[in-house]
Amino acid sequence: MDIHEQRVRFVVEATQKSRSFSAVCAEFDISRPTGYLWLKRYRNLGVQGITEQSRKPHYSPRQTASHLEQRVVQVRLRYPDWGARKLRVVLAREGVELPRNTIHRILLRHDLVREEERHPPATQRFERSRPNELWQMDFKGPKGWPQPMGPLSVLDDHSRYLIVLAANGSTQGEPVRERLEEAFLRCGVPEEMLMDHGTPWWGMQSSSGQTRLSLWLMRQGIRLNWSGIRHPQTQGKVERFHGSLQRALTRRGFSRQQPQAWLDGYRWEHNHVRPHEALNMQTPASVWQPSRRRYDPRPSRWEYPTGAWVLKVDPQGRIEVKGRNWKISKALSGERVQVVKVEDRMMVFYCATLMRELDLGTQRSTIIERWVPRRLNSRDVKDV
Repeated sequence: MDIHEQRVRFVVEATQKSRSFSAVCAEFDISRPTGYLWLKRYRNLGVQGITEQSRKPHYSPRQTASHLEQRVVQVRLRYPDWGARKLRVVLAREGVELPRNTIHRILLRHDLVREEERHPPATQRFERSRPNELWQMDFKGPKGWPQPMGPLSVLDDHSRYLIVLAANGSTQGEPVRERLEEAFLRCGVPEEMLMDHGTPWWGMQSSSGQTRLSLWLMRQGIRLNWSGIRHPQTQGKVERFHGSLQRALTRRGFSRQQPQAWLDGYRWEHNHVRPHEALNMQTPASVWQPSRRRYDPRPSRWEYPTGAWVLKVDPQGRIEVKGRNWKISKALSGERVQVVKVEDRMMVFYCATLMRELDLGTQRSTIIERWVPRRLNSRDVKDV
């Protein structure tokens, strides 16, 4: 389990007092002082308090002198479209010798770097160890494509095997679900999927982000991962594939009357003919194999632990706790959720996922965006 999930489960176990505190700490492989620290943070700030904290020092004795920082800021304001490398040359002409990284950090401290420039490029590649451990899913942009939206692509992270390449023409949820159902029947079900914050797997109009499609995937036992906002490097393999697809569209041409037929041929070529450098010039089809996890069109209702406090979400997306209606998510209307009491707070789970934290003392309902990979900070939660 990830760090956040581990700490949530520890807090629940420790506050139930069904076992000794030492036994709970031993189960989670932490020391007693660490356990007490997590409990203290939770009691002060709730789930937000037990997220991973920044290790940045409060005081940096070797930080650049303030007058040098001000000079960097002045030059940047004069040349607002120049980066740290160019500013370093200009400053050096004045006798101010500063490393490029130092100049960039100064610009960050003074909020002089645009948001899209704040993410460093990926310096390390990652790859899952076996097929179907993770599928990446995204829509290609409409450039050069005869429909309002480019093809839907689903790519296996380990083998680069192209699971789906579909000319949906739009981002509507039902056609995407149909394509995924066909893929699950043909290829099996993956352990995890990685997507961006786009329609239809993320609801920008929903305060909690859940959609019917994402909840349907969760009920299949698939763990959902979300790329960082404005950080396409997280989905590097499917983005790279879209670049290759765009070059093929530009240089080869294709039938605008039968776009799906062209995509079917390209998908077969990508999987069975095209050698891939990352696979030592093997083809994706020679590395990939179907998943052993079978698709269940009617999955059994999620079984919560015996004796658990289970409530049904009403049509408005609310549950009643302690005489008050609390909004959980309209996407969960009609679903069953588990409520776990932790001292003066309530944790609300859907299947195995923590969705909300209810604070009875402050009367706050907090969304837990636990499946979004990003730097952990105060934006991890939203008060509603």
